[in-house]
Amino acid sequence: MDSDQLEALIGRCLLDFYERRLQKMRELKLRVFLRRKNPYLFKALGIQRASEIVERVLDDYISASDETIFGDAFFEPIARIVSEGKASDAEGVDFVIETGERITAIALKSGPNIYNASQKKRQSQEFNAVRSRLYKLHKPFDPILGHAYGRLKTEPTKDRLYRDLSGQAFWTEITGDSSFYLKLIRLMKDLPAKYKKEYTSAKDTAINRFTAEFIKDFCHADGGIHWEKLVHFVSEDRATKLA
Repeated sequence: MDSDQLEALIGRCLLDFYERRLQKMRELKLRVFLRRKNPYLFKALGIQRASEIVERVLDDYISASDETIFGDAFFEPIARIVSEGKASDAEGVDFVIETGERITAIALKSGPNIYNASQKKRQSQEFNAVRSRLYKLHKPFDPILGHAYGRLKTEPTKDRLYRDLSGQAFWTEITGDSSFYLKLIRLMKDLPAKYKKEYTSAKDTAINRFTAEFIKDFCHADGGIHWEKLVHFVSEDRATKLA
């Protein structure tokens, strides 16, 4: 894939990322993500404004959501396309690269989060299931847990079937280009600034909407936060039906 083709691919994936973010923002419900937050911490921090609570919980939600969306909309399709891999319908494996010499199964994660023992066991089982399906091809099987950024790099062990590859090492493995990880950031150019404008407008609208809803449901008549009502909503044994 030449530079112009890669730039076009990055542009399509960035557009998809922002479209998914916008859709997610428009579908958000205040009570869904507010119920998962710690009202005691907000009180202990001395927060007095409804808008500050809304912005904090919204930013936390967006940060976690963006990582997942970006992996699905940007990293995974780019990795699959540039490696000429085929999408996998197997659980826990994103795509498979077949060459004349071997079969490489890729499970791609955004960051280099270290798996616990249970997660490692499950990932190995998922790779094993793919290997069993492809056994008839009689080619060496190379399972990789890829991480789009970071430096984690491991070899298979007795208890872990696969190897970890991250960042430059991962992108070099699937493209043969040691500079590919830099091209991903370089060829974004100014597209993020272009797409961010619409997203920022949608986020500001959501903040205004959620702040008005919070004041209505969780504030006293004078505008002060009704802390006990908020705690009641988050932690009562049975969900409160707000009037």
